[in-house]
Amino acid sequence: MANARALLEPMGSWSWWKSWLQLIVGCMVMGAGLVFFTNPYGIVPGGIYGAGLVLHTIWPQLQVGTYGYFFEVPLLISVFAVFGGKFGARTIVAALFTPGWMNLLEKWVYPTKEALQSLDPSQLLGGSMNLSNDLLLAAIMGAVVIGIGDALVVRTQATTGGVDIVAMLLQKFFGIKFSTGIFMADCTVVLSGLLVIGLGWGSASGEGQGWLLSLYSLITIFLASRVIARMLDGASYDKLLFVMSNEHEALKRFIIEDLDRSATYIRARGMYTDKERDMIFLVVNRKQVHAVQRKIQEIDPKAFVVVTDAYDTYGEGFKPFPDADAITAQ
Repeated sequence: MANARALLEPMGSWSWWKSWLQLIVGCMVMGAGLVFFTNPYGIVPGGIYGAGLVLHTIWPQLQVGTYGYFFEVPLLISVFAVFGGKFGARTIVAALFTPGWMNLLEKWVYPTKEALQSLDPSQLLGGSMNLSNDLLLAAIMGAVVIGIGDALVVRTQATTGGVDIVAMLLQKFFGIKFSTGIFMADCTVVLSGLLVIGLGWGSASGEGQGWLLSLYSLITIFLASRVIARMLDGASYDKLLFVMSNEHEALKRFIIEDLDRSATYIRARGMYTDKERDMIFLVVNRKQVHAVQRKIQEIDPKAFVVVTDAYDTYGEGFKPFPDADAITAQ
């Protein structure tokens, strides 16, 4: 199992260092996405940092990252109980590092205490990254950067805490997709953002920034979940071919000798002729599919071929089977 191998893995090995480096880089990327693209514009990206942004709007004396610490303890206890020490150790590092990194980064990019408390985008890096007039771009960029950072952390079989843990629990006990679990939990946070930031409930001035901000928040959350899913599961690079041909021997030599692959004969019966024939079932990667199509045309121009996507392909020559404890976006 993945956890057992990780515990036996030498601390000085490159894979050990690479895993922890990926964890830290993921936290830094995610924190940067929050600081630069969502928090200054009141876009609530869900999670504990979205909740932290809501609380910061009400009580700006504390930074968003500081509020993030307030949500971590019970969730960290739950991840210890359910996923064990390995998850707990890595998650503790991510959960404690990310809010602190956000607080430090905010102090670097805002020139004054007042600008920091108001998260004024016009003073962010001297106004050089002010996207106040293009909130859709801010929402999209925030989604991509946050999603990449979050996925880097999750690929180390850890979590940044917050709704990541909720999503992991939903996947483990209810079979809900990891990305879908994040989306469901984040909607609750977005609703609070709508009330406090969008409509102005609980803010000192009583004036909100507009309910449209919640729509940008939903865009950010949805796109981030898609980025996470793509990075965890990857894109489909394999193709399935179903081939009906009378030139089986020539095709067999091409598949085994030229492609260095194997295939499967499936017994099929034509509906019109009512005759039984062998159909070739073949899986190739995306780069090979056009070469296979051309070769089939060369060998048997009258062949009938169906090509379709293979979402996941496991086994010899393809991807290894996932570990039982591996986190997926499914």
